[in-house]
Amino acid sequence: MDRTAAWELVTAHVEAAGLRRHLLAVEAAMRHYAARLGADVEEWGLAGLLHDWDWEIHPELHRHPQEGIPVLREKGVPESVVQAILAHNPEGTGVEAVAPLDYALLACDEVTGLVIAAALVRPSKDVRDVEVRSLKKRWKERAFAAGVNREEVEQATAGFSRVCFGGELDLWTHVGNVLAAMQAAAAALDLDGRLAAPVA
Repeated sequence: MDRTAAWELVTAHVEAAGLRRHLLAVEAAMRHYAARLGADVEEWGLAGLLHDWDWEIHPELHRHPQEGIPVLREKGVPESVVQAILAHNPEGTGVEAVAPLDYALLACDEVTGLVIAAALVRPSKDVRDVEVRSLKKRWKERAFAAGVNREEVEQATAGFSRVCFGGELDLWTHVGNVLAAMQAAAAALDLDGRLAAPVA
């Protein structure tokens, strides 16, 4: 499956703009890290773009993503991507992360939610106006981006750091990398200011 076919699958099954934005954000982060690590950018991007494609069909953690996996296999999604998608919900699937791709997806997934929330509360609605220091400040506010499990993000980042960076990637460097990837994709994410209220 190529990127065009993957996006067609997403648009056929994901109606919510917020979920589409999330998938595109994780794709951007995954592509960033693949390029940095010398991995397959298309493969890593696919994992990001498709990891929650079935959420609106199976919005329960004991069904997602495993019940959507047969469709991905039928469409020719590589097993490495299938493994990563299964491993991003280990509690529901029983599949643990083993490959760098798996650890990267776990580490990038929820961080994008923090960045998106920070962009959307800004008057400009522009992710390019978000800074790591503001994310750091918001991190301690549990009510902010409440759906982002801080402990899971810390654990996932630590695992990704250990497997891919020899333990040298700290949480805030990782958040900064994800932010930079999303800033580069601001237009695709509709976080380039177009959602801001018009100035009277």
